[in-house]
Amino acid sequence: MSETFVDYYAVLEVAPTATQEQVRTAYKKAALKSHPDRVPSDSPERVARTKKFQRINDAYYTLSDPSRRRDYDASRQFHSGPSATFEDEEEIPQSKPGAFPWSNFFGGGQSNTQEDKFSKEQFGSVFEEMMRDADLAEEEGEGANRQTKPNGRFWAIVGAASGFGLGVIIGNITGGIAGAAAGAKLGGIRDKKGKSVYSVYQELPQGDKARLLTELATKLFSSAIAS
Repeated sequence: MSETFVDYYAVLEVAPTATQEQVRTAYKKAALKSHPDRVPSDSPERVARTKKFQRINDAYYTLSDPSRRRDYDASRQFHSGPSATFEDEEEIPQSKPGAFPWSNFFGGGQSNTQEDKFSKEQFGSVFEEMMRDADLAEEEGEGANRQTKPNGRFWAIVGAASGFGLGVIIGNITGGIAGAAAGAKLGGIRDKKGKSVYSVYQELPQGDKARLLTELATKLFSSAIAS
């Protein structure tokens, strides 16, 4: 009987010989392209996007670490014989022999909720790196207190419509009211509660999340990634 195996290189669209930096770049592109927040919360695409996003995160979790990647490559070689088949990356991973997610293999079984949480947390650190690279955030503080914080360009992209809501989120009602009126001048609002840029992002309205992800895709890859 043939076994089904998830080809994580195919998931990230990289060759098995890809460097660690190429794997990381491919993850950024795949995560931005398939992120659930690029569609409305009530979109019928949301469930499929969430599961694909989880698959992409499993792939990155496995291939980004040299030790986990070596173990995966050994198993992949074993499963690449004539009696084995590779699972279609577009399909939902199933819990069956040979069909990893490897994040479960290394870290114990996860529920769907735990897997979603893992995906968001892993994406969060890369998201903040991408935000800095796109000049939408900056690092503040020293040592253990160092955080990636939203900057003026971040608030400008979010737009005037969200100004008051953001003001409430960051504990600056006056700034929020001014932001609602001033639009692009939202750069004057600062995160008074010391939240990281990813924490602020998670509390944004859905439309603003999609706008920021599209902006990242445009800046990092020279053109918007089609949904």
